[in-house]
Amino acid sequence: MTTLTKNSKIIYAGTGRRKTSIARVKLVPGSGKLIINGLPGESYLQFSPNYLRVSYSPLKILGLNKEYDIYVKTEGGGLTGQANAIRLGLARALCRMNPDNRTTLKAEGFLTRDARIKERKKYGLRKARKAPQYSKR
Repeated sequence: MTTLTKNSKIIYAGTGRRKTSIARVKLVPGSGKLIINGLPGESYLQFSPNYLRVSYSPLKILGLNKEYDIYVKTEGGGLTGQANAIRLGLARALCRMNPDNRTTLKAEGFLTRDARIKERKKYGLRKARKAPQYSKR
């Protein structure tokens, strides 16, 4: 989805999901800042270098670190799921921006949705797979 704002800046958007997290990412030409739910990305991700590295990785691979501002609205899950959802949404937005980016991002695995989610609890069991202790007598 590409839209024009009042300043006639082009916005590229992408949606990412991971576990129960959903991230809606908007990519705007700018100075390279990351805003998540109205907060600076560093403070939202608790200054964790791992979460920040994961979130910025599609831009770093393409060498566009300081060229775009990233605005994210994210909900659900924890910080790990949200960081990975941001990565997927950002990669999808970069593909919309320039279809040539797709091959690079695909090779790095940034366009693959991680389908692993929590397994449901089954009746007769304590958790998804944990059974009650077996008693022989």
